[in-house]
Amino acid sequence: METSTRAFYAAQCALEKKAGQPVILDMRPVCNFCDYFVICQGNSSPQVRAIAEAVEEGLRRQKVRPQRREGVREGLWIVLDYGSIIVHVFEPETRAFYGLERLWADAPRLPIPEMHL
Repeated sequence: METSTRAFYAAQCALEKKAGQPVILDMRPVCNFCDYFVICQGNSSPQVRAIAEAVEEGLRRQKVRPQRREGVREGLWIVLDYGSIIVHVFEPETRAFYGLERLWADAPRLPIPEMHL
């Protein structure tokens, strides 16, 4: 599976759990540590965890496993590091506070196509 397709697939898995305001940033022009950020949010810590679990499960079915997972216990900001793709699942207040979209404003935003999982 191509890296961009994995990013789109991760976003769709998040949307299956009603993730809010999903964004995919193409990080290739602005950094050298990954290709894509997938950013979304859940309305509560349990929903944030459910979204992250859905992304993990969906990518696991594609034989892709995260290299690292952070923030699962707290559930305010979960990071799933797949090397070339980094998935960020936030609670709304935490997302606003850290402002990754603002911090990486030079990264192009990609439209999320509808995929059938």
